Amino acid sequence: MSLLKNIIRNLADPRLKDVDVDSDELVKVHRQIMLEKPIMNHVFREFYDACINFDKKYFNGNGQRIEIGAGVSFFKDIYPEIISTDIKKADNLDKVLNALDMDLDNNSVRAFYGLNCFHHFPEPRKFFAELQRTLIKGGGCVLIEPYYGPVASKMYKNLFDTEIFDKSQLEWESKSGYMLGANQALSYIVFVRDKDKFEKEYPELEIVRMKVMNNYLRYLISGGLNFRSLLPSFMSPVIKFMEFIISPLNRIFGLHHVIVIRKK
Repeated sequence: MSLLKNIIRNLADPRLKDVDVDSDELVKVHRQIMLEKPIMNHVFREFYDACINFDKKYFNGNGQRIEIGAGVSFFKDIYPEIISTDIKKADNLDKVLNALDMDLDNNSVRAFYGLNCFHHFPEPRKFFAELQRTLIKGGGCVLIEPYYGPVASKMYKNLFDTEIFDKSQLEWESKSGYMLGANQALSYIVFVRDKDKFEKEYPELEIVRMKVMNNYLRYLISGGLNFRSLLPSFMSPVIKFMEFIISPLNRIFGLHHVIVIRKK
């Protein structure tokens, strides 16, 4: 076992030991962890704000605003107009919704928001077909996904035993389930490496913005939903200032990026 994997394994939150990643128990444990971590809460608040800001900047028209793959999200607590959904039922969500086969009317949605969920879709083409069907013209989708820069690529390859990070995967589809075996590099494969193929297959959809997020130090230090925090929460302002100082290096150190897709 590599030194990095050893360190990561030792930092794993013990409450997640032996929890099935496809079980409802995972949502409950993740929710508990989320509520205990102020630094991570600040990071996710920035993710939610980014979704709304990109929506306002790039989308137009009237329709529903829906969060997909919400899991333990508190998006709706900040923006009550959001409809929070996931493929699994949870007390903090509005409804169960399968992003690959959505129980939604045609041309009824202004915006979809998805945080770290796209790479869990085993058949992304079904998702894109649903975007084309359900979005109004001028509406769109904001995805925040694992980034593909040098630091992110190295880290994600060693981060989870239940997920992979493989930029060389030839096909978009995978034989994995929604959680186990997901490829965290899927957004790179579809929207960067195969961007021309995406635009050819889905001429109604256009990628209008991609951006690296710059809250990676706080995300890393918070431990996310699966690992223990590395520093106390009162250090958050200092860490945020450090992120600002090294922001020119986001493409090297970034851990997440935003993909904004709009229906023409």
